[in-house]
Amino acid sequence: MATLDDLPEAAALLLDATSEEPVILFEGPMGAGKTTLIKELCRQFGVRENVSSPTFALVNEYESENGKLIYHFDFYRISNEREALNIGALEYFDSGNICLIEWPSLIPGLLPEHYLLVTLQPDANSEVRTMTINKV
Repeated sequence: MATLDDLPEAAALLLDATSEEPVILFEGPMGAGKTTLIKELCRQFGVRENVSSPTFALVNEYESENGKLIYHFDFYRISNEREALNIGALEYFDSGNICLIEWPSLIPGLLPEHYLLVTLQPDANSEVRTMTINKV
């Protein structure tokens, strides 16, 4: 169980994991904190620009302080996997760069063989979230 106060620690865990697995999937209901966690993760990577959910653009590109590229996807509004293919999702996923993917359950046939799955589940009566991390 975690609150916003635990956000930097949760992001630090993911930051360490990206050295082994650069693709991280974020699942959870609307309002679970996926984008908030991604913002903190990018802050810890040293991203200086504004980090926001790419709901309509589908992908935002950020650069870390050491020049590493970070791709942030939000597939909430797509109607089929073809839309993800049309923006070059497979090339992004295979690039070796960090890929942070919100709503990956909407593109199951396009996901890489290996990734980290972060599941966020809000507690119904508070600001507490449960975060589960699985390596696939």
